[in-house]
Amino acid sequence: MSAAPQQTQTAGAAVALPLIEARNVTRILSGVVPTTLVHDIDLAVGDNEFVAITGPSGSGKSSLLYLLGLLDLPTSGELLIKGHATARMDEEERAFTRLTLLGFVFQFHFLLPELTVLDNVMLPMRALARLSRDGMKSRAADLLGSLGLGDHMNKRPDQLSGGQRQRVAVARALANEPPVILADEPTGSLDSKASEQVFQVLRDLVDKHGKTVVAVTHDVSLAARMDRRIELIDGAIVSDQALKGSR
Repeated sequence: MSAAPQQTQTAGAAVALPLIEARNVTRILSGVVPTTLVHDIDLAVGDNEFVAITGPSGSGKSSLLYLLGLLDLPTSGELLIKGHATARMDEEERAFTRLTLLGFVFQFHFLLPELTVLDNVMLPMRALARLSRDGMKSRAADLLGSLGLGDHMNKRPDQLSGGQRQRVAVARALANEPPVILADEPTGSLDSKASEQVFQVLRDLVDKHGKTVVAVTHDVSLAARMDRRIELIDGAIVSDQALKGSR
């Protein structure tokens, strides 16, 4: 793996590097008529932030999130994760970075229907292979219990409500204890009650567990309750403002 990043020094004091940093990042989709998905993005996300990425449909919100999460690669520019220049990583290193530092929650839960809830949450731990099977089961059970799903561990996803399935997806994202959770429209397919439950789970990850959450959302009322709002139009950042948030 790449060498550990060094902290920068300012007036003799160590300054922590951003968890994620994009420097002049552009993503162009090749084709007969090339399409620019995001353009010239400069962005830094640090510890314990709750960030909303907003903008109209087609503005590049999900494209940016996928770049930040190493699910896609920029055409130009540089993306750093905890100071690591990801362009210099091979696919094995990028996969390891995703497994250890980044957790993902999508609009559709993508739980495997043939597996129990417990086994779905264990999947990232199996891929990382750091824990014994008993250790993985114990951690998965603890995560599900903390999200109010302790009584549903042995059910299949189709036996749960939409909000419950999305909370299972959050538990899966937390399986390997990543510092960053990236969420793409995590409440987009839920009713208002379930949306509020999932939002509160994400809020608690920041406030009670020190995580950083970056969430794409079209719901302006939810975005207004986060701590920072980044707005995209036509693939470019047009606004990046701190908010008071709602705890």
